[in-house]
Amino acid sequence: MKKALALVMAGVMALSMVACGGGSTSTSTATSGSTAASTGTSTASGTATEITLWTYPIGSWQKEETVNGFIAEFNKQYPDIKVNVEYLDYTNGDDKVTTAIEAKNTPDIIFEGPERLVSNWGAKGLMVDLSDLWTEEATADISQTSEAVVNACKGADGKYYEYPMCMTAHNMAINYELFEETGALQYIDQETRTWTTDNFVKALETLRDSGKVMTPAIVYCGGQGGDQGTRALVNNLYSGTYTTADHTAYTANSAENVKALELLQKLNSEQALTFDPALQASDELQMFANGTAAMTFCWNASNEATYAEQVTFTPYAMNFPTDDGKVELCGGIWGFGIFDNGDDAKIEAAKTFIKFICDDATQGPASVQATGFFPVRSSFGNVYAGTADEERMATFQTFLPNMGDYYNVTGGWTEQRTAWWNMLQEVGNGSDVQAAADKFVETSNAAIG
Repeated sequence: MKKALALVMAGVMALSMVACGGGSTSTSTATSGSTAASTGTSTASGTATEITLWTYPIGSWQKEETVNGFIAEFNKQYPDIKVNVEYLDYTNGDDKVTTAIEAKNTPDIIFEGPERLVSNWGAKGLMVDLSDLWTEEATADISQTSEAVVNACKGADGKYYEYPMCMTAHNMAINYELFEETGALQYIDQETRTWTTDNFVKALETLRDSGKVMTPAIVYCGGQGGDQGTRALVNNLYSGTYTTADHTAYTANSAENVKALELLQKLNSEQALTFDPALQASDELQMFANGTAAMTFCWNASNEATYAEQVTFTPYAMNFPTDDGKVELCGGIWGFGIFDNGDDAKIEAAKTFIKFICDDATQGPASVQATGFFPVRSSFGNVYAGTADEERMATFQTFLPNMGDYYNVTGGWTEQRTAWWNMLQEVGNGSDVQAAADKFVETSNAAIG
């Protein structure tokens, strides 16, 4: 097994939604010319239609050089639309958007996922209905990849508040050489990259007893960053669910989930893993990268690229352990929404930009590559074919069929994220698991409204 990663995708140097990035910055990208393009916008005054894009740190979409390059390509076809950009992070990005909403100064376009665009801002009536972008052709193309993506972008009122661009299935990873050296490698199925709950426990105990690693695994619970990892861990251990199938209630206090939390609590008391209320996903990822932790619960293709230059071992991507062999990974879907600022010209310009970035035969695949994830459009095929990243990305593509229910669109999503890491802290402190889980469900269901 090689000691280092294969060549990684150039430019993908940022975490996805799973981990906290740096501070938000802004830049203004100028356009050339003032002649109206075929956008339906008016330039009677001789000035460009000016719109603003806010983007969360999704792969290289946090890099000015990358985004400015895309806007330059857009302006070759649509010189009458000027696009200004502000870069958000996952530490204070939501606060910035909330402040903008309260001040009635929201951006025109925002790049993130359905849990924000659809079940939060869309449900509050703040977003533009994008149903006209969902043509019969686009819907069929995206449906062929995943019906879950189509459903996730649609609000309870039947309106589409997101136009998607890319997706992934989040997984976990182990330090391959450390597992090999300690004898823990015997507990994983390398052909399918799966393992059972029992073998997961045995691997943790083997790592602990080896004395070769500071901590086998970390249940980070210092904030919401990377919570898809801890949710997938708990739900898969004994085949629990996070919400009802119709996404109307949270179910984390089920017998299956309580059993999983009790197991993790027991492993914590036995020092086979650690609950850490001071760490978020970005901290756990750094500890994995420097060899302090033997595994990470917060992994995907983008994160592998981010830490490629730091690791001195092979990060080996894995499915989460299960008791029944049926893995259900948390998915990530990213796309664009438009805040309804009451300006029809800006809305039309924003739609024009979104269609170009997502659907253009040349720009669309390039836009996806910059995220480090996979296209929602099946017609794009393998956007990494012929690149240095082709082999590496093929590994992560094998996880996509294991993507489970996209329950992130359940109401009260923002409130439950806080309740989740608070619950994990209680469990890690030795509190009664059933009581902690019941409290989580009560708080989260009350937030659904």
